[in-house]
Amino acid sequence: MSSLASTLQRAWLRRGPLACALWPVSCLMGMVVALRRLASARGWLHADKLPVPVLVVGNRIVGGAGKTPVTIAILQHLQARGLTPGVLSRGYGVTIDPAQPRLLDRDSVSTWSARDTGDEPWLIFRRTGVPVMVGPKRAVDGRALLRAHPDIDILVCDDGLQHLALQRDIEVVVFDERGAGNGWLLPAGPLREPLDTAAGPGVTAPPLVLYNAARPSTPLPGHVGVRELGDVRALADWWAGTQTTPAPSPQATPGAWALAGIAHPDRFFDALRAQGWQLQTCPLPDHHGFATLPWPAEVRDLIVTEKDAVKLDPQRLALERPNTRVWVSVLDFRPEPAFWTALDAAIDAVVCAAQPPRRPNTVQP
Repeated sequence: MSSLASTLQRAWLRRGPLACALWPVSCLMGMVVALRRLASARGWLHADKLPVPVLVVGNRIVGGAGKTPVTIAILQHLQARGLTPGVLSRGYGVTIDPAQPRLLDRDSVSTWSARDTGDEPWLIFRRTGVPVMVGPKRAVDGRALLRAHPDIDILVCDDGLQHLALQRDIEVVVFDERGAGNGWLLPAGPLREPLDTAAGPGVTAPPLVLYNAARPSTPLPGHVGVRELGDVRALADWWAGTQTTPAPSPQATPGAWALAGIAHPDRFFDALRAQGWQLQTCPLPDHHGFATLPWPAEVRDLIVTEKDAVKLDPQRLALERPNTRVWVSVLDFRPEPAFWTALDAAIDAVVCAAQPPRRPNTVQP
């Protein structure tokens, strides 16, 4: 499966023989997407409205464009503004009863593991402390989250751009260096829907486009951001939200290994090498489950991504890899200031629109 995914990722960058062979199927995909969007626009496809503003962060392409770091950055910005956000997530790779979504918050953190909720919800919760409701029905999940945390005043959907059964107020569309690839829909290209698809149900303004790259990678106007590796923390410290163990330096840690179970492992490895690390690497499929630990027992120092760290319980590693010191490299994403200005304007417009009109002063002199 990993080999097939890699082959498709390469094919999607150009209109070569494999992409051309799959193009007729992409035409059918285009028809399905167009019909769904038409049904949504005409009101034939019902879209639920939640009682608080909804902001959706999503991709038009498949294959990991950096959506989760963007979601974390947006949540931290909302918290800095004084808002109280909550998160709705599908939970990749987990099966959840639609009538029983799973709440991840400070009270339930000991109930679930990343295997129960998916790795991205756990990562979001670990980095922000924001409650996350995980399930397949975002309207149902949103109402359940608001019942559990009635102080929430804005909901952020981690993914869900194509989930047209939920009305939203703001959309943020994320692209990386690949842009739209070869410009074709699945399976001949990486696009889930056409590049210029209009905003989803409930949105009155065009989507905000954010490039997880040094420069825009599509013709769509938007903003750029910088992703960079921050602190390196001991795994137990990262889980506890502390930093008591001194961080290693590249020069003092020869022979280190690096592991990444993400869509583009080489990005992680290259970023570590740019910091001076001399590494042996262990690339894994995206959302790798770690049923068994994939690195040799004699490895002394191992650096992992945050997305992998949520699935590596320090107690388990103390038993199965007692000689390996596991370090977590923190990834931060920083959009340019103009993006925050545009996002704040969109939020202010939504909040003002939701407020009831002021009654005129009818007091007689």
